[in-house]
Amino acid sequence: MLKTVTRKSVLLLAALLLPACYVDAHEYTKGHLAIAHPWSMELPPNAPTVAAYFVISNAGPDADRLTGVDSPVAGAAQLHEHVNKDGLMKMQQVQTVDIPAGGEVKFAPMAYHVMLLDLKDRSKLRDGQSFPLTLHFEKTGDVTVDVQVQKQAPDDAPPVHAH
Repeated sequence: MLKTVTRKSVLLLAALLLPACYVDAHEYTKGHLAIAHPWSMELPPNAPTVAAYFVISNAGPDADRLTGVDSPVAGAAQLHEHVNKDGLMKMQQVQTVDIPAGGEVKFAPMAYHVMLLDLKDRSKLRDGQSFPLTLHFEKTGDVTVDVQVQKQAPDDAPPVHAH
């Protein structure tokens, strides 16, 4: 009898704590890589593209490389960066992004970001929704994250500029 009560208590406690774990579980890890707080800004329904942002940390002794991305909500996904060219900020596609050993790379407005093109499932691009994004790494392999769509950028994000 005591064994049954204890088991039920443990299951009940686990069920109650699971939502709290999910809320805080906005970081994804695989091997030495961690991808923190993937997010995207809600845009008007007719926006032709949407960007996704996150931070990749590499706690390992070896560098890795992000070689591509894809998502079922878009026909194409590209890695982009902003560069200062002749005094003007310009966005350009990049083929890969190096993730240094013991370092981190921020994907943020006016920096590296994922550009999603040929949008398919716009129902997932509204505030409070999320969509899957798979990051392809040279050494670590694939990591799929859920990108949270928000009305506004997080407080620590640089200003967002539409593409």
